[in-house]
Amino acid sequence: MFARILHLSDLHAGARGDLSAPQGLAPLVAELAPELVIASGDLTHRGTREQHDAATEILTALGLPILAVPGNHDVPYTLPARFTHPWAEFERCWQTTAPVYASDTLHVVGLNSVRPWRHQSGGLSSAALAQAGDELGRAAGGALRLAVLHHQLLGAPWRSRKRPVARRDTVLASLAAAGADLIVSGHIHQAAAASRYEFELPQGERDVVVTVAPGLGQPRPHRRGEARGFMVYGADETDVRVETYLWNGEDWALAARRLFAR
Repeated sequence: MFARILHLSDLHAGARGDLSAPQGLAPLVAELAPELVIASGDLTHRGTREQHDAATEILTALGLPILAVPGNHDVPYTLPARFTHPWAEFERCWQTTAPVYASDTLHVVGLNSVRPWRHQSGGLSSAALAQAGDELGRAAGGALRLAVLHHQLLGAPWRSRKRPVARRDTVLASLAAAGADLIVSGHIHQAAAASRYEFELPQGERDVVVTVAPGLGQPRPHRRGEARGFMVYGADETDVRVETYLWNGEDWALAARRLFAR
């Protein structure tokens, strides 16, 4: 495999609950040796400075490059900061809400799908999609191209009331046309992965793999259907491999492996 990425989401730092899963990441990450860690939002539970610092400490302790985008829980819950300075704490830790990571093997573009005036739902403007398309177009030849946002494009495999990103068809079509090989997200605390051609008949459109990472944190430990885990992506010239790792309360275990044509 010439490219490997670890994708985690929904840490919910600051929520009550067992912290053993994120704290137990380091040995497995050292074994997997990814080039990059993607954190697709809801790093915190209430968007406070202390929670952002805690999430940053967990992620940077992995000793790898981090590409982080905000989730709906990463903006302040208090007024007026939620509307006047929604990204201040996130940007203090991560510099930008629309990051880019580029190497000879990977080109990853982050998008901010959070709308502070909404609690759960998210969306992307045409301008944001155009900017992401421009960034994806700068990828090195042969590099695996990823787009990252918090709000999911795929439906949950189990129960969820959380709506997908607004204008989902437009978002998918725009990012696929721009050259994305993978579109990854979080938000629903359930793992999912599919090829675009599995749910849309090809009519000349470009195929793309769409995934959702399970939550790493567990802010609602008694809610059935919310596994704890993360995804690992690997790619060579012909295939994209998607692996799901889950936490069993004591250790990490490989739960699923899917192979998609690239």
